Amino acid sequence: MIGQARTNRSVILEWWRSIDRVTLALFLALLIFGLVLSMAASPAAANRLGYDDPFFFLKRQSLFVFMGIVGALFVSIFPLSNARRISVLAMLGALAIMVVLPEIGIKVKGSTRWIRLGPFSLQPSEFVKPGFVVFAAWMFSVRKNSPEFPGIAILFLVYGALIFLLIRQPDFGQSFLLTLCFGAVFFFAGLSIRWMGILMGASIVLGLAAFKFLPHVNDRISRFLNPEGSDTYQTDKALEAIANGGWFGRGPGEGHIKNQLPDAHTDFIFAVAVEEFGFLLSVGLILLLGAFVARSFRNALQLNDYFSQLAVAGLATMIGLQTMINLAVNLNVAPPKGMTLPFISYGGSSMLALCFSAGLILAFSRQRPGAYGFGGI
Repeated sequence: MIGQARTNRSVILEWWRSIDRVTLALFLALLIFGLVLSMAASPAAANRLGYDDPFFFLKRQSLFVFMGIVGALFVSIFPLSNARRISVLAMLGALAIMVVLPEIGIKVKGSTRWIRLGPFSLQPSEFVKPGFVVFAAWMFSVRKNSPEFPGIAILFLVYGALIFLLIRQPDFGQSFLLTLCFGAVFFFAGLSIRWMGILMGASIVLGLAAFKFLPHVNDRISRFLNPEGSDTYQTDKALEAIANGGWFGRGPGEGHIKNQLPDAHTDFIFAVAVEEFGFLLSVGLILLLGAFVARSFRNALQLNDYFSQLAVAGLATMIGLQTMINLAVNLNVAPPKGMTLPFISYGGSSMLALCFSAGLILAFSRQRPGAYGFGGI
């Protein structure tokens, strides 16, 4: 028993010595910031949806955050190879659920994206994104060591299957983000301009096809390009909230637009943040998210292992792109996509998947013998 206790302590101590504490601190700070904003937005959402408990969504979000932190720390303890296996298994498991989603899923707002798990619902496509990024990094690293390995062909096959399953739900926003992440890992892997051109050309063709043949895509883009006479209620209210915030905001709990904005606690929580806490504090939130992404890129650049470089850079890109898409929607420079603000917006699947991504970044960027080429992190 004493030997086992010492072994457990040594594992924790080794983890603490090797973990990038700056990335960990930024990750925890973002989660705390998200809970503060959830505290501001959740009473209005609970009242609007008929819940007696004004902090119904805050309590659930607190549970998701706790589970996310435990999951991220658990994943970050694993050796590199085991963390990679877990991420690929997560992708395969989510993909398998997405195959049978039309039969077992629940429909919300015309889309079948979720499965019911007791009092909660799970969106498997959220876990596909980090899993696919790590899988892509793995395929490129294997291909680098064995040029005859058909890694690119396997990647396009899996990517095509995922895009088909996402469009079937339908979920064009996640398809768009997955494509951008795929292209980013391609770019980081240093593949030829020809392959990049093929991917970009295919993306343009698929985007035009989606606009022409998918009514919900056509409707969203058309409303964005021609807002006159269209239902742009949420975007208009978000812009009004941002305008009301000024430099220093109305004060915590003093915002009014959150009472009129259906997705104030999810997709448009940034607008709530600006109205109540002002422009300056909201810029601080953006800088905090940017610092997490930038720190991850810094570590990726210094890593010696090719797979770890691609995986960390790809996961950081995914979080950064999702942040930019959400902010663009709040500021009405992009059509609504149903994309959450990483670590901030309410949502169990999104929160758990993003914490899983953060855990993978921490695992792949740990200080191991020979891991870094420039002497530490």
